[in-house]
Amino acid sequence: MSSKSLPLSVTMIARNEAANLPRSLAPVADWAAEIIVVINDCTDNTREVASGFGARVEERPWTCRRDQKNVALDLATQPWVLALDADEVVTPELREAITRFVQADGAGFDGARFPRRTWFMGRWITHGDWYPDYSLRLFRRKQGCWSGSREHDKLHLDGTLTTLPDHLDHYSFPSLLDNVRKIPEYADAFAREQVESGRRWSLLHTLFRPVWRFIRGYILKRGFLDGFPGFYIATVTALYTFVRYARWYERERLGDNPA
Repeated sequence: MSSKSLPLSVTMIARNEAANLPRSLAPVADWAAEIIVVINDCTDNTREVASGFGARVEERPWTCRRDQKNVALDLATQPWVLALDADEVVTPELREAITRFVQADGAGFDGARFPRRTWFMGRWITHGDWYPDYSLRLFRRKQGCWSGSREHDKLHLDGTLTTLPDHLDHYSFPSLLDNVRKIPEYADAFAREQVESGRRWSLLHTLFRPVWRFIRGYILKRGFLDGFPGFYIATVTALYTFVRYARWYERERLGDNPA
């Protein structure tokens, strides 16, 4: 570990992320003591690109995001962990804030969250349902783990949490079509989770929750300030909400094979 390296492990999971990794790993490669990248089923040069940035690359069979992220966490050795996705980038401002936080050993806290802003349709989205999207990603290694369902992982922190004001940048959807293609996957995961939990589908929720999501995102959270992209996000969020409730209805009545 160089004298400039923080006692920090950057953890990441990746599959066919060779195009995204340079943007994500470059800001942390000369800064964190170690980078752990857990890969699976890659058909591009994800391994080689990650290794080129000094990462320890391990391949594991895919089970789900939650479990794969816990594998990466188990491989970490430093007292602090920064968990990133391959489409996320630590800004210079956030890097400085994390440096101060870790050098102060958390200043009495065991983890930190920060706002995540998404680049979409040629601009940063800074209003509506996509922002500020506070994300807990920095934590003491021994006091954090990935929990939640197989479809919706979340970081559980056994300790105190603070908020850093600087942004984590998110490049989740290169185009509008990339966003639309995710709707069936997310809707199916939602429906499966609801059925397995024993909850019952509601016509009232199916009719009114999409309307509420549009009003909340576009008006109450001021999505209109993001121009047409803000209108699109509010509209597609309402559509996604309707589709996931419709998929819940279908799965509850017909099971996994509606045909």
